[in-house]
Amino acid sequence: METKANYVVTGLFTLAVIVGAFGFLYWFQRAGDRGHETAYRVVFTGSVAGLNTGSDVTFNGIRVGQVAGLTLDPQDPRKVVALLKVQSAVPVRADTKAGLVFQGLTGLAEVSLSGGLARAEPLSGEGTEPPTLYADANASADVTQQARDVLSKIDSMVADNEIALRASLQNIQKVTNTLAQNSQRLDQVMAGLQNLTGGTDGNGQIGKAADSIRKLADDLDKQSTQISAGLNQFSNQGLKQFEAFAVDGRRTLAELQKTIKNINQHPNSLIFGR
Repeated sequence: METKANYVVTGLFTLAVIVGAFGFLYWFQRAGDRGHETAYRVVFTGSVAGLNTGSDVTFNGIRVGQVAGLTLDPQDPRKVVALLKVQSAVPVRADTKAGLVFQGLTGLAEVSLSGGLARAEPLSGEGTEPPTLYADANASADVTQQARDVLSKIDSMVADNEIALRASLQNIQKVTNTLAQNSQRLDQVMAGLQNLTGGTDGNGQIGKAADSIRKLADDLDKQSTQISAGLNQFSNQGLKQFEAFAVDGRRTLAELQKTIKNINQHPNSLIFGR
């Protein structure tokens, strides 16, 4: 009996320790927020889908409070009034702007406060009502609403350009019909291109022309080599022979000049001899 009692006491003590730890963590997280808070009202026009009681309130991206309640405006059912609990140290001014910020694609929203000049007056309430901020008309548009707006703009653009789009589609259809009607000609053109290029084997007309040009270049190279050899041989032997011939010619001219000079000096020698 005492053993069972010890088990019960041990279990209760362990449970109390766990609850106390969770309570301490919750108190530690909320201690700063719950110390000094100020209530504010934000009036939204339209749907605030994704915004719930307990949603965060941020000021310039920093969490400063949470949504304490959501109600409809009894005077205008199109408007939604959100009651905020914000840290008193947050500088909410008369020109502070309020809106909704959506967390990724989850659809969950939070109230975003931003702006406000340092010289602006602090936001104050009237009578017993908390200070009130009026959100921008587009601030309550959720992700799906924005998507619908984009689709509406696209639909409007398509409607405005319906005639041009129809003409473009008709032109595309004409082109495809023309291609379909001339498919055989296209096949012939492709076959001609393949015959011209030779495909992957390189035996087309272009390949053969390239081979012929390469062969002609090789022949010209060989002939230029032979011509160069002939020129070298001529320069080595022919120039020497020409030089000897020139020397003999100069000698002959000298003898001829000597003979003409003798004739001029002794013209009788042509008839009577020396």
